[in-house]
Amino acid sequence: MRYEHLVEINDPLHPLLTPMTREQLWRGLVRRAYAPQEFIYGLDSAVVDEMPSDDASRVLGRTLDYGTFTVRDVVRLRENESVCTDVEPGSEWPRSRLMISIEEPQKDRLYLRFLYEWDEVAVGGELDGIALSIRRQAYHAADLDTVVRLRELADEDRPAGGDRF
Repeated sequence: MRYEHLVEINDPLHPLLTPMTREQLWRGLVRRAYAPQEFIYGLDSAVVDEMPSDDASRVLGRTLDYGTFTVRDVVRLRENESVCTDVEPGSEWPRSRLMISIEEPQKDRLYLRFLYEWDEVAVGGELDGIALSIRRQAYHAADLDTVVRLRELADEDRPAGGDRF
């Protein structure tokens, strides 16, 4: 299955939103990879290890502890472009992938594209229409929460101007 949507970051029609730079957006996405517990509700802890890569990407192996279950994934960061997370299948969930890409169709007009892919057959068949709709709504809500957190990080970063991650 596949689900994809865009979230506009810098919207000139909403002047109360402080514009973000591509660099601020990227630093926030890197922080999300290294400190997922700051972004994912219900995540108790995370162990993050850098892995070797055969290209220019930075690769992380993560173990995410949700208390009653553990998820393992691999995150590939392509500098200032995208973050791809491949989740290993478990007994209760299928193999899945989340790709977050930064898009800039015009100067300073930033968007995040969220692309979800999952293998539903691995855990017992296709989702019905209602379950699929609920999953998409949950993904969309989580992505909007991510953007809110990215904005908070950008606001914290503005006065100091430093690169924390």
